[in-house]
Amino acid sequence: MNLASVPRPARQPVLRRYILSWTLGALLVVWLTLIAVAAATGFRETRKFSDGQLVGVARLWLEAAPTGTTLNSIPESAGIDHEYMQDVAVLAWENGRLLTDTHRMAPGLNLSNMPPHGFSTVTLQTEHGVGEWRSYGVQLNVGGRERRVLALMDMDKRFELGKDIAEHVAQPAILVLPLVALVLWWTIRRGLRPLDRLSSEVEALDGFAGQRLDTQHRFREFFSTVAAINTLVDTLQTRAQREREFASDVAHELRTPLSAIALQASAAQHGATREQLAQLEQEALRAGRILSQLLDLARAQRTGGNGPDGVAAQTVALGAVASELISRHAQLGYETDHELSLVQPATAVEVKVQPMLLELALRNLIENALRHTPRGTQVCVEVWQTPQEVGVSVSDDGQRGGPLPLDTSPPGSARLAPADTSGLGLGLRLVERLAEQMGAGFERDTGQPPMTTRFTLRWKS
Repeated sequence: MNLASVPRPARQPVLRRYILSWTLGALLVVWLTLIAVAAATGFRETRKFSDGQLVGVARLWLEAAPTGTTLNSIPESAGIDHEYMQDVAVLAWENGRLLTDTHRMAPGLNLSNMPPHGFSTVTLQTEHGVGEWRSYGVQLNVGGRERRVLALMDMDKRFELGKDIAEHVAQPAILVLPLVALVLWWTIRRGLRPLDRLSSEVEALDGFAGQRLDTQHRFREFFSTVAAINTLVDTLQTRAQREREFASDVAHELRTPLSAIALQASAAQHGATREQLAQLEQEALRAGRILSQLLDLARAQRTGGNGPDGVAAQTVALGAVASELISRHAQLGYETDHELSLVQPATAVEVKVQPMLLELALRNLIENALRHTPRGTQVCVEVWQTPQEVGVSVSDDGQRGGPLPLDTSPPGSARLAPADTSGLGLGLRLVERLAEQMGAGFERDTGQPPMTTRFTLRWKS
C-alpha cells in the first residue's frame, strides 16, 4: 500500500494549533488574572503606604513643638497607629543650638562623623538599645542663620516594612502558580485526548483479522500516522497469508512421503520385498530432504537477520559459486541421467550478498531441476551481466506438467506470482525467501529454446 494512494481529507485542523490554542488561551486567562491581582495588590499597598506616611508625618508634627520646645510622646491610645507608619526621628539646630529632638537622640549622636548633607547609616544608642539608623541631613544658611535638620529611621523597622510589602506582592504569584500548573495540565490533557483515542484504537487493532484504522480523523497530523499503520497492517496480513500458504505447502510435501512410509511399513510387516524396501527408502530420503530444506530456511532467516549468527554481506563471484555447486551435484546428475553445464562470461560477475544465502538458493534451484525433470534433461546454469543488472539462472529442457506462461512481473520482484508457484515444491518456496533476504528478484519463465523452464535470480547493478 502506498501512502500517496490514500486520499487526503481537505482542510483538516492541525493538532499542534489545537493544543497551542488551548494552552495560550489558558495562559492568557492566567496572565490576565495575575495582572488584575497584581494591580489590585499594588493599589492596595500604595494606599496603605501613603496612609502610613500621612500618619507618620502627623505624629511627627504632633511630637514636634513649633516654638522649639519638645513635647512628650503622644499617648498610645491616640488611635493613629498604622501598618505602614514609619517612626522617623527629627533633630533640628539653629546656629548650633538644638531646637527639636523628637526622640531624644541628640546625646548619642556624633555630628562630626555625619555629613551635613545626604544619606548615611549610623549606629546609635537609644533608650531601646543599640541599633542601626538610616539618616538624611540637610544644612542651610538663611538670613544669616545657619539651620540644620537631621531625619533618622530605624533600619530594623524599614526591613520589616520591606518584608511586609514583599510578602503582599509575592502572595498572589504563589497562589497563582498552582492554578497555572492545574490549567496547563488540563489544557495539555485535553489537547492530547485525540492522540489518546488513536492510541486506544491502535491497541485494539487486530491486524491478522483484517482490521484497519479509520482514515477519517479530525487532525492533519494523524493522516500519515494512520496511513503508515494501515500499510504496516497490510504488510503483516500479506506476510501472515504467505506463512499460512508456506505451512500448507510444508504439510502437503510431508504428508505424501510420510503416508507412503506408513503404507510401506505396514506392508513390510507381512514380508517385505526388495521393491517395497527400496520404495520405503526413497520416501524416507524424500522426507529427509524436506526437513533439510526447512532447517536451511530456518538457518537462512537467522543468518540473514540480526541474530547471533548474522553475517555481513560480501562481494561474491557468481561464477565461482555456480561452478562449485555443479561439481558437488555432478554425481547426482550422473545418477539421474542429467547433463549439467555452466555458461558464464570471461570477466567475473560479482554481487554483494551473504555467501551462505546465495549458495542455499542456487543449490535448491539445481536440485529442483535434477529431481523434478525427466531423465535425459539438460540443466544449464548461466551467469550473466548487463549495464543495469547481474544475475544467475538455472534452465532445463524438461517439461514440468505442461507449458508455463511467460512471467510478466517487473524486474526486481522478489515474489513469484501465485499462478507460477502452484506445485513448484518446497525448494522454490525456500529460494523465494532467500531472494527476499538477499534483495534479489526471483522470476520464472520459459527461457530460451530449447529450454522450457528457467528460474532467475537478478540484482540491480
